[in-house]
Amino acid sequence: MRGPGRLRRRAPEPLVSVVVPAYDVAAWLPACLDSLLAQTHRALEVVVVDDGSPDDSAAVAASYAERDRRVRVVRRPNGGLGAARNTGTAATTGELLMFVDSDDVVPPDAVATLVSSLRASGSDFAVGSCVRWTGEGLQEPPWMRRLHHPPRRGATADEHPELMGDVFAWNKLFRRSWWDAVGLSWPEGVRYEDQPTTTRAYLAGRFDVLDEVVYHWRIRAEGTSITQQRSTLADLADRRTTKRDAWAAVRAHGVGATSAVYLDRVLAGDLHRYFVEVPGCDDAWWELLRAMVLELWSERSLVHSGLPPVHRLTGWLVEQGRRDDAAAVMTWFAGLDGPVPRATLGPGEPDPAGSGLRIDVPVLDGPTVAPVDPLALAVRPHEA
Repeated sequence: MRGPGRLRRRAPEPLVSVVVPAYDVAAWLPACLDSLLAQTHRALEVVVVDDGSPDDSAAVAASYAERDRRVRVVRRPNGGLGAARNTGTAATTGELLMFVDSDDVVPPDAVATLVSSLRASGSDFAVGSCVRWTGEGLQEPPWMRRLHHPPRRGATADEHPELMGDVFAWNKLFRRSWWDAVGLSWPEGVRYEDQPTTTRAYLAGRFDVLDEVVYHWRIRAEGTSITQQRSTLADLADRRTTKRDAWAAVRAHGVGATSAVYLDRVLAGDLHRYFVEVPGCDDAWWELLRAMVLELWSERSLVHSGLPPVHRLTGWLVEQGRRDDAAAVMTWFAGLDGPVPRATLGPGEPDPAGSGLRIDVPVLDGPTVAPVDPLALAVRPHEA
């Protein structure tokens, strides 16, 4: 029992292990490591994984390790981001685990904010919001802001399935004991490895959702970022693989309502980024896109998805194999100066969404164009 006048000792800060894969990032790595070493939460272990980088990334990391004992460097042959993260995880010793990409920046209070939430809630992991950093300013994506408001503690995927749309590895802090107990790791040999692993994490545990920004995500202007290579066949193949894996985990989870939201609002969420590549794509890319869409949405068409109306239409055209029409719609859409125009439905026209409106797409008008399902043109009441 504490005697009078004796001070209560504060619990020591938990050690947070931060895994930083590094490949060809010598130009950005210093800013990343500077931001980590400036964290207000001082109990850090920063494990930089040199993934066989051809530039000076390893030397940059080694120079930081010489100056600050919290930094260590692990070297491995090049194996990609997932393999580097797994190698780094195996080398960590902390109670809590975080992943940071080496061309990004972590704001000073980010780790402390995430740690504080887990200490208060007892959850398995915490996830904060992020802003995009383009060099012209920082901006929180509207969809990210929507997912993180209001904040929640102890949430589950079945209670809030749409939160699985925050698929990123790097704005989250995990309890290492839970990570190991659940058997989580990152897929190796593919891009977009974040989605299968974060999906399994959401399904397996309880998590805190914070509205604070805990990450600055750099969009590289020169186009070398993985997420800027969507027109390549290899990129699309990896996207199909990781979507397939994530969807398999959700289906195996076996909760119908969670699966429905995931399919419509999460799994479909980034397809618009591929639809814009349809004009000018080659035959192999088109066939792979259509195969992916037919495989994943064979039981429920994309006309039911949470995509915006013009992309629901394009998704339906992809399902139908109408490549020329899909390309025409995306080319027309890219040239618009404003929103997609709406047309009022006439007497007797089907109104499947109940809004009295459809999108007006002139490139699909005319006697030589095949009919379009009214549901593919529908405007929902909240979109009117």
